[in-house]
Amino acid sequence: MFNGRNIKVAARTHQVPIPKREVAERIRSFNEVALGYSLADAIAEANRCLQCKVPRCVEGCPVNIDIPAFIRLIRESKFDEALEKIREKNSLPAICGRVCPQEDQCMGKCVLGIKGEPVNIGALERFVADQENKEKRKKKTMPSTGKRVAIIGSGPAGLTAAAELAKMGHDVTIFEALHAPGGVLMYGIPEFRLPKDIVRDEVKYVESLGVKIETNVIVGKVIKLGELMKNGFDAVFVGSGAGLPMFLGIPGENLSGIYSANEFLIRVNLMRAYRFPEYSTPIKVGKKVVVIGGGNVAMDAARCALRLGGDVTVVYRRTEELMPARRDEVINAKEEGIKFVFLANPVRFIGNEKGWVKAVECVRMELGKPDESGRMRPFAVPGSEFLVDADTVVVAIGQNPNPLAVRGETHVKVTSHGTIVANPETGETDMPGVFAGGDIVTDNATVISAMAGGKKAAYAINEFLMKKSRCN
Repeated sequence: MFNGRNIKVAARTHQVPIPKREVAERIRSFNEVALGYSLADAIAEANRCLQCKVPRCVEGCPVNIDIPAFIRLIRESKFDEALEKIREKNSLPAICGRVCPQEDQCMGKCVLGIKGEPVNIGALERFVADQENKEKRKKKTMPSTGKRVAIIGSGPAGLTAAAELAKMGHDVTIFEALHAPGGVLMYGIPEFRLPKDIVRDEVKYVESLGVKIETNVIVGKVIKLGELMKNGFDAVFVGSGAGLPMFLGIPGENLSGIYSANEFLIRVNLMRAYRFPEYSTPIKVGKKVVVIGGGNVAMDAARCALRLGGDVTVVYRRTEELMPARRDEVINAKEEGIKFVFLANPVRFIGNEKGWVKAVECVRMELGKPDESGRMRPFAVPGSEFLVDADTVVVAIGQNPNPLAVRGETHVKVTSHGTIVANPETGETDMPGVFAGGDIVTDNATVISAMAGGKKAAYAINEFLMKKSRCN
C-alpha cells in the first residue's frame, strides 16, 4: 500500500487542483462552479496525507472529524466507510465540504502547509459525500428514550443538534419559519456555490434518523416557546440564526434599487428569481450594480448580480488582504469580471428624479491601528469624496440575530445586539430546559462553527434529559 512518508517532499508540495467550469460558461449560469474531484484525483490527493500520529488537522475542525481515518479509507477506496467515519462527527458532509472555511480550520493546521500546500481536506470530504448512493441509504432507528425535543430553526445549528439528539434516541421535531428547511443553507448561499439539491439530500439524511420537520411555523408568533414546553417537549434548542439585515444608516438609503443582501439573496436563492417567469418572484438588477462589503455574503451577492446581467463593482473599506471573504471566492469573483474598489466607504446614495438610485458617493479610507477584530481600523480621508455609478445597490455588511423565538420569555436573557445569552460550552440559557446555539448566540458565524454550537448543545441537552429521567 502507498505510504505518503516514502515520497519526496517536492512531490507533495502542491494540491491536486479542483476543476471548475470555464468562466464564459459559468457567468451566465447558476450551475455549480467547482466540479469536485474525480476518483483518480481524490485518491491522489488522499495519498498526500502524512497520517500524522498527532493530527493537528483534527484540532482545527470545530466538530472534531477523524480526518486521517477518513482520508486513509479514501486511499483504500472504501468510500462508504469513509462517509460513515465522517458522519460519526458531522451529519452534513456534502455541505461542509463545499462551504466551510477549511483553509482557516483543519487545512490551516495541516503540517504540509508549512512548506507547501495543505491536504485539500474539504475537497476530499465533498468527494466522499458525493459518492453516497442516496437510494440505498438505510433508515436509522434508535432505541427511544421517550423524551421529546423541539428544535427552532433548520439551519446548520438546528440540523446538527437534531441529528445528534436523534442518534441518542430522542424524539426530535424541527420547527422552521420558512416554507423549506435548510435555513441560511437554502436562502443565503447561491446555487453555484451550494446546490439546493445537496441541501435537500442532507436534510433527508437528518430525517432518516427519525427527525420530523414542520415548516411555516414561526416560534414566537404562531406558537410561543413556553407553549412548546407545556405541550410535551422536555427540552428546546433555539438555533434560529442571524437573519435580520444591517444597513449603513446614510442619506438616500431608502431610494429604489437598494437592497439588503438578505432580501436580494432570499429572492435569488430561495425564491428562484433568476428563473422568472417559471418562478413568480422577479428581482430587478440594473446595468451598474454596486455591492458594499467584503465578506462571503458580499461575494455571493456580487456573483449573483453578475449572473443576472449586471456590471458589478464591490466597494470595501479595507484592503483586499483584510477581506473576511474566503480567498477562493474572491478569486472566483475576479475571474468572472467583478471589479473591486478598496479603501472606500459609502457616505450617501444619490437618486434620480424618479427616486431611483443613480450613484453612490464614497470617501477614500486609510488604515489606522487594529480594532477589536484585530484588523486595522479604517478612517475617512477628508475631501476625498468620489462617485460610483449605480442603478442597483446591495448592502452586504452583515446580519443581526432575531431573538423572536424567546420574546416574552423573561427567563431567557438577550443582549443589546439581539443574541441569546447562553453558556458557550453547553448552550444552556437561564430558563431550565432551553438551550441555544449558532448565530443566535455567537452572531455571524460560519456554517461549521454554528454546527459545533448545535453539537455541543445536543450533548448538554441529552445530559439534562437523562438527569431529569433519573430524578423522576
